[in-house]
Amino acid sequence: MRRPARIIAITVVAFSITYYLQRLHFGSIRNWIDSGLENIAISHFLTYLIIGIPLFIGVNLIHGLHKMAETVGLAGSVSRGFLFATVCTLPMLIGYALVFDFNSDITFTQIFTGAVVAGFIEELFYRGVLFGQIYRYTRLGFIPAIVLGALVFAMGHLYQSQDPSTLIGIFITTFMGAILFAWVYVEWQYNLWVPIFLHILMNLFWMLFSVSDNAFGGGYANIFRMITIAMVILLTVVPKVRRGQKVEINRKTLLMKDH
Repeated sequence: MRRPARIIAITVVAFSITYYLQRLHFGSIRNWIDSGLENIAISHFLTYLIIGIPLFIGVNLIHGLHKMAETVGLAGSVSRGFLFATVCTLPMLIGYALVFDFNSDITFTQIFTGAVVAGFIEELFYRGVLFGQIYRYTRLGFIPAIVLGALVFAMGHLYQSQDPSTLIGIFITTFMGAILFAWVYVEWQYNLWVPIFLHILMNLFWMLFSVSDNAFGGGYANIFRMITIAMVILLTVVPKVRRGQKVEINRKTLLMKDH
């Protein structure tokens, strides 16, 4: 099998197995782990690591164990990712603090599972592995590399509502979010910590205040979120333009890459 075809095949099969385990067995595995640990937050995180084993095996088959951290983007600068994400998400933090009430009922477990674990695991699985392996190591362009992961990522959030119009909003919001995080990952030289911290902080500020019970949100919620997204784009593109660098995602890399 040719290397690009092999990379795509291994990545898609490994992700499919992990997705199957998550959809059908996540709860039972977490309950089994928690029966011994009696700490639902840690059990939640460990369950994701267990169901992610097929993905880790897949990356190992493609690159070897010693290159795993680098090839999924975890070898990048943690501090750089955190600083960029903190600056960009300040509009959400300040805006939500001014407009919405603080969520006094929130718990550490909810923050850890809904913000920290969700942000880290979803970026690792969806961007670092599913999108990253296909876009970074084959000639497929941004659109074909992102479409599968974005669709699955968006569909994975549809449990948040039963209302048809809200479901459409949730799907569009999370689908575009997947595209944004993938774009940021590429433009920041495959430093996965950039989208990880963006994802964590955006989730965190959404949860800390009584913004919405789903990913779609309302008027004020999306105004401040759009300001954050605008800052992400501007603070990524403008420094490159000033240095005379081209953005990685352009018309020549949308469908197929030359290299």
